[in-house]
Amino acid sequence: MKASCRKRPDPAIGGPDIPPPDRAAGAVPIIVTATMGAADQRYFDTLRQAHFPPDRNHLAAHITLFHQLPPSCLDELDRLFRRIAADMGPPAAHLREVYSLGRGVAFRIDSPDLIGIRGRIADHFAGMLTLQDQGTPRLHITVQNKVTAAEARALIAALSAGFAPRRLAITGLAAHHYLGGPWQTALTRNFNGGRT
Repeated sequence: MKASCRKRPDPAIGGPDIPPPDRAAGAVPIIVTATMGAADQRYFDTLRQAHFPPDRNHLAAHITLFHQLPPSCLDELDRLFRRIAADMGPPAAHLREVYSLGRGVAFRIDSPDLIGIRGRIADHFAGMLTLQDQGTPRLHITVQNKVTAAEARALIAALSAGFAPRRLAITGLAAHHYLGGPWQTALTRNFNGGRT
């Protein structure tokens, strides 16, 4: 069943560094993420706190699946999350490598299962996605951004020296209200029907 919350976003809006336009109170974009297991969340939060510029570090470590869904779709998104969570066990995922963002550092994630779940959400909201959200994402976790290229190179060297590909625990899906920098979590669903 396709989405019925038919307020289509402006496809020109988007980009992690481009704030959305001013909206009516309470009508802020929805960001969709995959949630990590507690140990992985602590590990990446610690890296982010250590290496992200403090004045820009408004968020916990995260895996973004969609940057901007229409605010009118939150209830429908919750119903879809419930169905997906009931249908699916936690998707297999692995950290593949540390890589450069130019002025930052991220960990690349391999997870065909999570890409498949994202595709299910994208199909449901077809016609309502921004250009940024229409393509298949490169799944990653950012631990540093908006630093000098030299700082980023130094962190890549340090993290790569001790890195070996490993499993990453993905536990569920979450939706967040974008608040101009910080996010406010609106809902979470764990795979296999658990709720947090």
